[in-house]
Amino acid sequence: MGIAFQPYPFAAKTYAAAVPALRDGVETRRHKVAIVGGGPVGLTLALGLASHGIASVLIEADDSVCYGSRAICISRRSLEIIERVGAVDGFLKTGLPWTGGRSFYRDTEVLHFTMPQDVDQKLPPMVNLAQYHIEQFLLDAAERHADLIDIRWQTRVTGLSTRDDGAKLQLGTPAGNYALEADWVVACDGGRSTIREAMGLQLQGTSYEGRYVIVDIKLESNRPTERLAYFDPPSNPGSTVLVHKQPDNVWRIDYQLRDGEDPDAAVKPENVMPRVQSLLDMMGERGRWAPIWITIYKANALTLERYRHGRVLFGGDAAHLVPIFGVRGANSGIDDADNLAWKLAFVIKGHAGDTLLDSYSDERVYATHENLSYGTKSTEFMAPPSFAFDLMRKAVLGLAVRHEGLRSLINPRQTSAITYSASPLNVADTDAFQSGPVPGAVLPEIPLTIIADDAEREGHLTDLIGPRFTVLAFTQDGAVPAGLAALEDTMQGRGVPFAVLPVSAQRPSTGSGQCAWDHTGRLFARYGAHPGTLYLVRPDGHLLGRWLTGSAAGIADAMHRCLHS
Repeated sequence: MGIAFQPYPFAAKTYAAAVPALRDGVETRRHKVAIVGGGPVGLTLALGLASHGIASVLIEADDSVCYGSRAICISRRSLEIIERVGAVDGFLKTGLPWTGGRSFYRDTEVLHFTMPQDVDQKLPPMVNLAQYHIEQFLLDAAERHADLIDIRWQTRVTGLSTRDDGAKLQLGTPAGNYALEADWVVACDGGRSTIREAMGLQLQGTSYEGRYVIVDIKLESNRPTERLAYFDPPSNPGSTVLVHKQPDNVWRIDYQLRDGEDPDAAVKPENVMPRVQSLLDMMGERGRWAPIWITIYKANALTLERYRHGRVLFGGDAAHLVPIFGVRGANSGIDDADNLAWKLAFVIKGHAGDTLLDSYSDERVYATHENLSYGTKSTEFMAPPSFAFDLMRKAVLGLAVRHEGLRSLINPRQTSAITYSASPLNVADTDAFQSGPVPGAVLPEIPLTIIADDAEREGHLTDLIGPRFTVLAFTQDGAVPAGLAALEDTMQGRGVPFAVLPVSAQRPSTGSGQCAWDHTGRLFARYGAHPGTLYLVRPDGHLLGRWLTGSAAGIADAMHRCLHS
């Protein structure tokens, strides 16, 4: 919880509690999926399921979207996911894109970093957007799917019982208490997860002693959007300070408490205001400002050992707590939702056995350990946990002033897409590709001309990925090989979401149907492809397998292994 002052330049709609039709205190309708927690992860999961035609009920304890900036940095990978579930427009219209940042040691700049960004990209590497905006834009999209997403506001989980075929949730609301039954329950209810507690599960890992005060302020400034980090600044000696610009002239300031400081006293306005003023003076910001929200944060590097427990699955902070440094928290949770949505939908529709959900746990636990590895390194630099770490940091920062080669050690290692290199779903390469994404990786972006019904439009490779398995068939002229066309008919006849999309090296002839043209001439080279090469892509945009000279039989076998192993 945080301390609120003047309101944000954002008005959140509030929602009343409601109780559905009951029989003996239990909702008369049984749900396929119950999602507990209506934050960014729960909303993204609900939207992902809806894209596959799967209905869900979403249980949210509050009466509106959140208050306070909370998660503020959304990565390119998360934007790709959010675009696929139909909610990206608000993110791009309102969010502030940025490509890098600066770090200072005392009063000297020691690092200016940039994130990967080139002409092939469609989306920025990062946008700053407060969590209340994030939730609102996802909620707007969810309300457009009211037939598939049933949101229960002001509803708290008070109990949970599980069976082999589902679970029962006991719910409390201001309008009355009731129970509902669901085939599957997904816990997206945050770091203090009620579901995790009800099941007696504990997060494992490291909790750091250092604490940060987080302050949102209102300040008009023309300063560019970039990540600013100040180590031992004159305004706050011995501390580390992070500064992020947000939309609507809101600024997020995080500063480290010194050893021995009382955290309860540290968030009192009379102690916060002078530190913020001193920072702004140091930055040269002379405009009037006002506090909006104050809270306190403690870094954790924790995870469950498994994210599937029978019919209950965990995602986001309910599954793992990642340090804020490198902005991996909300972004990793959105990746959880994307990974789980298609797998749960395929299981519910009978296209896959429920062992497919074990791969959700395998892949996302692996991703969490990758994120924790980078996040821990950043945390130990940003908030040294011991005298030895503090001494090392002072040495690096002091030398970096004069020795450029050491500056990479200060890099905050911003979040990036995880490659599921050890996924049990991957089809191992049997061909010697010279370039291109490996199985388990997400697809590198590149511009394309997309052709459908003889109409052309400029687009990108990620535009071809939808809620289905997609075969990218590299061809000379845009024609689909006969065997792949027959496989597409067979899969679609079984109701399995599946499409073959030819990618042509030259402009296709008219009447070729839907296809893409590599008009830049870069795609074939970047993917190590030639006519006859096949890439099989999962619904979440990760590569399942690739073949220099592929066949329909190879694709069919890979699909069967993925869905039924």
